[in-house]
Parts: sequence; C-alpha cells; structure tokens
Amino acid sequence: MKKHLGLIVFGVICFLMSSMKMQGQEVDSLLENHFQEFQNLPDSQTRSEFFFGNSNRYTLNPAYDWLDSVNIYLNTAEKENDSTAIVDYQLMQSQIYYDLGDYEKSLAIAKELYDRIDDFKMKVKTLILDLMDSNYAKLELYDKQIEVRRYKREIGITNNISFYDIYSSLGQHRKAMADYMTEEKKNIDEGDFLGQAIYNNNIGNYLRLDKSTPTALSYFNKAKALIDVYFSDVIKVKTKNEIVEANYLKGIVLGNIGKCHVQSKEYEEAIPYLEESIETIKKYNSGKFSTELVENTLEIAECYLQLNDYDKATDYLSDDLTPVRIENVLKKNRLYAAYYDRTGDYKSAIDYLKRNNRIRDSLDVNATNIKSQQLESVLSQDLEYSRKMMEEQKADLEKSRNEISEMDERISLVFISLIFTLLGFAGLVYAYLKSIKNQRLIAEQKHFIENSLIEKDSLLKEIHHRVKNNLQMVSSLLSLQTKNTRSKAAIVALEEGKSRVKAMALIHQKLYQNDDLSVIEMQGYIESLINSVQSVYKKGGHNINITIDAEGVELDIDRAIPFGLILNELVSNSFKYAFPHDEENGKIYIHLRKTAGQEGFFEYTDNGVGLPEDTEERANSSMGIRLMNRLANQLQTTLNTDRTTEGVRFWFNFK
Repeated sequence: MKKHLGLIVFGVICFLMSSMKMQGQEVDSLLENHFQEFQNLPDSQTRSEFFFGNSNRYTLNPAYDWLDSVNIYLNTAEKENDSTAIVDYQLMQSQIYYDLGDYEKSLAIAKELYDRIDDFKMKVKTLILDLMDSNYAKLELYDKQIEVRRYKREIGITNNISFYDIYSSLGQHRKAMADYMTEEKKNIDEGDFLGQAIYNNNIGNYLRLDKSTPTALSYFNKAKALIDVYFSDVIKVKTKNEIVEANYLKGIVLGNIGKCHVQSKEYEEAIPYLEESIETIKKYNSGKFSTELVENTLEIAECYLQLNDYDKATDYLSDDLTPVRIENVLKKNRLYAAYYDRTGDYKSAIDYLKRNNRIRDSLDVNATNIKSQQLESVLSQDLEYSRKMMEEQKADLEKSRNEISEMDERISLVFISLIFTLLGFAGLVYAYLKSIKNQRLIAEQKHFIENSLIEKDSLLKEIHHRVKNNLQMVSSLLSLQTKNTRSKAAIVALEEGKSRVKAMALIHQKLYQNDDLSVIEMQGYIESLINSVQSVYKKGGHNINITIDAEGVELDIDRAIPFGLILNELVSNSFKYAFPHDEENGKIYIHLRKTAGQEGFFEYTDNGVGLPEDTEERANSSMGIRLMNRLANQLQTTLNTDRTTEGVRFWFNFK
C-alpha cells in the first residue's frame, strides 16, 4: 500500500514539474523575434495577417522599427502600383501610429482608406472601421464614433449597436454599467473564465469611476481570481496571443486594484499592485502606448509622495512618461507642484501650477456645453435605435399574426370542405369533427392570449426602463446645470430637484425589476431611496442609525410615487437639519403598514434637534413643506406633525 502511495505522489510531482516546464517554455516562446519573421514573409497579405495576428509584436523591436520597415514596403508597392499591397501597408501604418499614441495620424490614414471603402472586402472594411472607431474614442469625437458604429451595422459587420463605452467617457458610468450588463452578460459562457474576467473588470471600472470603491474592488478581485483559474486550466489549449492578452488583462486588473486602494487613501497597500501592474503591462504590451501604464505610474508616484518618499516619487514622475490625455497631463503637473511645495522649492511649484492654469485656460470655455450636446446626441441615437428595434419586432409580430390568421382561414376551408364531403355520414361524425375544431380554436386563442400578456409585460417593463433612463438623464442634465451655476440658492434648488427626480426614477426601476408590474415592494424601495439620499449628504448621512419597518408592504405606482417623494423630503431634511453636529447616536425610524381592506399607516421619527418654533410660519414659504402637503392630498390624507422630547414625528393614515 505504501509502495503504491509513493508511486502516486512521485507521478503527481513529475506532472507538476512537467507542467511548470511547459508553461515556462510557453512564456519564453512569447519573446520570439516577430519582426524578423515578419520581414521574411513573401508578400503583403501574409505580412498583414501576421501583423494583426500578433498582439505582442513589439517585444524585441520597438514600434518605430516596424514603422520604418512598413514605410519601405509601402514605397515599393506604390512604385509597382500594387493597389492591394498599398492598402495592406496603409492599414499596418495606421495601426502602428495608433499603438504609438499618435491618434490623429492614425485617423488620417484610416479616413483616406474610408473614402474608398466600397472597393474593399469585408475583412479590410472591418479593420478600417475598427481603427476609426478606436481613434475617434481616443480623440473624444463621440458623434463621429456613433456614425462609424451605425455604418458597421448597416453593412452587416455587427448586429447590435452599443453605446456604454461612450456613456462612460461622457461621465455616465452607472448607465454605461447597466447597458453593459444587459448586453454582454448573456453572451458569456459559464466556462469562459477569461471572458468572465473581462466582464468583471469592466463592471469594476465603471464602479471605480463612479467612486463606488469598495464594490469596485470586489469585482476586480473576482476578475483576478478568474484569470488565475484561466491559467490553471490545463485542459484548454491556449495560443500565444491568448496568453499575451490574458497576462495584459491581469496587469490592467492589478492596476485597477491599486487605484482603488489609492482612492481609499491606502497608499502602502496600493504600491505592490501598481508595481506589479506596471511590470506586467510593460512586458505584455511592449512597444505600445498605454494609457493604463501612464495612469498607474502617476498613481504610484502619488503614493510615494503621500508617504513622503520623495526620491521614489520623482523616479516615477521622471520616468519616460508622456501623458496624452489632458487629465493625466494636469495630474502630472499637480504632482510635481506638490513635490516642489513639500521640498521648499516654491518657485518650481508655482511654475507647474501656472502650467495647469494655462492648460485650463486654453481649453474651450464651452467644453461643458459640448459634452452636454454630445451626451444628448448619444441619447437620441440610443432612443432612435431602440425605437427602430421595437418597430422591427412589431413588424415581425404582425407578420406572424397574419400568417397565423391565414393558416386559420385555410384550416377553416379544409374543415368546411370536409363537412360538405361527409354530409352523408351520421350526425355523430359531424358533431365529433366540429368538437375537434372548437377545441383547437380554443387552444389557439388561449395561446394567443398568453403571448399577448407576455408581450404586454415586456413592453411595460421596457417603458418603465426607458422612463427610468430618461429621468436619470434629467438628473444628469441638472448636475451639468449645477456646475454652470454660481448662485448657491440655485445650486441647492437644482440638487433638491435632482434628488426628487431620482426618487421617481427609483420607482420605475423597481417596477421593471419586479415580476408583478402592478405593485412595488416598499421595504426594498425605501432602502434604495435611503442609499440614494445618503450618497448626496455624505458628511452626516452615514453616522445615523436608520431603522426601516415596512416588510411585506406593497403599494401601486399611484401611491408609491407621492409616498416616495414625501419620504425623500423627510430624510433629506433630517440629514440637512436634524443632526447639525453629526452625532453618532442619531436615529431615524420609518414605519409603514398596509393591511388588505384596511387603512394604511405611515410614521417617520428622528431624535434630532426638532422643528424650529416658527415652523407654521415657514410652512407657507417652504417649498418642501408645501410639496409634502400636496403629496399627502394626493394620498387623500393629511400630514400630521408632533414635536417630541427628542426630535420630531410625522405620521398619516392612507387608504
């Protein structure tokens, strides 16, 4: 028995050593001289396939060597008037400029090819349009990017048009995440670990950009674990490009984890992740310009600066770092200014701050309005695309109905002919056949009614989803307006309006998420509403102990909307006025009961400073109090107010 056990252990050790050796050989093979192999290929077609098929092509030779070689081949092709070779080398030329971060040159070459796009095969069209799409994104020309994507759909390169990445670039990270989850999650197989890792990394990035750092970190950690599972899967055969892409993705995920720690001011925890990320990206994205590499380098420089390790901070800042995006240029100058300020070189600090001021002054004063117009354009395109999709679905449904109707008519004619043919038979046979026909018609009608109900539910959910999205867009537009408003009173009014719009949007979100579209489960809705209000009043909202007692209560939309707006006003007032010193023993109690056939009861109390003495005089001038009274009238009730020894109590009965 011991002998057999020893053989088994020995065999396992040998297998593991063999696997490690093979993996080391596989990684080493990634460092092959792709440039030399590229030059040895016989023609432009094989070179193009090799070039676009190797994502880590710049490992041993920089992109400039490739560009010089491609330029020589292009000149030769032009002298020989080889039109096919000219197109192949121009595509490679455009891709190399993109990899170097020279997006304007890359776009200029791609646009020149686009003018003759009807002359090319689908593979070449796809490369041209993908290059234009990527360059427009980097240059923030989102309206042009939308046109490219619509054209892709028109010529059959893609069936669906997605806008989530554009929404995120315009600051709408939550909407981008919602659309991304809706469109992409259904396309990922359970066994596709790399696809799941990409999905979780993208969701985490939307949350990180939206400042939901703890939740984003959980998605990034899950993505990292999935990449490890992908590498440990010895059954699936992986190509060299797949190994490169997976390692590059791991570098991006590690950098995102580090960025989350920086956002949480956990600088020592962030440094190891950022260092490993920089090393991995340099290795597996060699020779290409990488925004992630720039951002991670700036992040680690900030960590060392915050930890007062100025030597390492300047080492990273003085690294061969050439930011392209304006925000990265501003951040680099800001870090240099902070470094010189802390080391006493105030003149240099002021110089870098002046650079940032000049950059900001050089930006278009209408940048915010342009961004708003782009957002409006994307939204209109999205709505137009959704409308066309609904029209196509409606046309298909109508066609199906007509076919069913024609089939019913043919069946009826067959039965009528059969009845006349069999008139000589006994009445029993006739009655039997008629019974069969009636049963079939009943079954078809039942099936039709069931399908109609399903279609109605789907359309209602889509309507609520669209209404929620439109209300969110109104909230976003109010946010943009707030940034352009200097009046504090106007800003407060806009923020209050935005909070009320969010409360209504939450109603529609809960409706389309429910299986039953007629009612809303109030416990979950109140919890979501509290979280939304807390995100606005971050300073005091998180130290208050909030108790919600509404389990099992369901309201229809006509009562849920005024109720939600009343509760939004009460909670907002508590956060703003009830606890001016941010007491940790602050409490809010929300009680809601509704029994079938009986009156409902709502109660809201807090132990704050209570109502001022001139509350009744303020009622006539306060928009919030007037709004709550009007909403109570919609519920056919009266809002009652009681002053207590600690805080205040609001309550009312409703039908």
